[in-house]
Amino acid sequence: MSVRRLDPVQPDHFAFTPANLVWAKETIAKYPQGKQASAVIPILWRAQEQIGGWITRPALEYVAEMLDMSFVRIYEIATFYTMFQLSPVGRKAHVQLCGTTPCVLRGADGLKEVCRRRIHPDPHCLSADGDFSWEEVECLGACVNAPMVQIWRDTYEDLTPQTLECVLDDIAAGRRPTPGPQNGRQFSAPEGGPTTLTDLSLFDGEDAKPGTASPEIAPGLHSPSVQKTSEAERSREETRERAETRATSEKAPSRVARATKASTTSPVKLPPTRGINGAEPPPEDKSGE
Repeated sequence: MSVRRLDPVQPDHFAFTPANLVWAKETIAKYPQGKQASAVIPILWRAQEQIGGWITRPALEYVAEMLDMSFVRIYEIATFYTMFQLSPVGRKAHVQLCGTTPCVLRGADGLKEVCRRRIHPDPHCLSADGDFSWEEVECLGACVNAPMVQIWRDTYEDLTPQTLECVLDDIAAGRRPTPGPQNGRQFSAPEGGPTTLTDLSLFDGEDAKPGTASPEIAPGLHSPSVQKTSEAERSREETRERAETRATSEKAPSRVARATKASTTSPVKLPPTRGINGAEPPPEDKSGE
């Protein structure tokens, strides 16, 4: 990971809007007393959204004071997680292009060329009109729909250079493109649409009505009858009983032999009982006999 530092040009002040301040207090209240720092990630993310897609030093100081954290701790978090942008991003879109192996194998390099041509030759730089920026990131978790990009909270998947151009055109025109696969695919279902169970009559509920028999889908495969199932269970029970009987008959002689041997040996002679401090016990009093 490259070194990440705060942008050299910083605003003078930051404060949550009244609505965001209420939300932040409610979020902090979800954690036990003394554990307010656990809310740092969502609160930083809300601050970034309020600023316009990037996090500033005054925002870090504000959140650190709110959560009773040292500045260096919150600085470490903001510079470690790449979800936090440390420099200004495009007003309309910041394109995060996945550049890991599955996306590269499926054409991410072509998408990168679109970003370089339409936005800026280098990542983390604003377009000429300030509306767009882009960067290459690690896996965004949509490998089955590679290649893909994330723009703010939405992902656009199964992209080609042409469909990425269309997504950027819509955003530039003030329209919100439909997130998800851009090739007509349904989520991560196989490309080309369904190839099995395509008969819609299978799902109309007719076969579930009383008194109707289900059609035989696979004639070679039959459900076991009640009689056959009972016979199988009885056979397993008989096999288990025979195994237990055999195990008992094999182990019993050795146990019996050991017990017999122990009972026929001479009894163990116990040492004479000693009195207190090892003295011989007094003789038994037989005068009453």
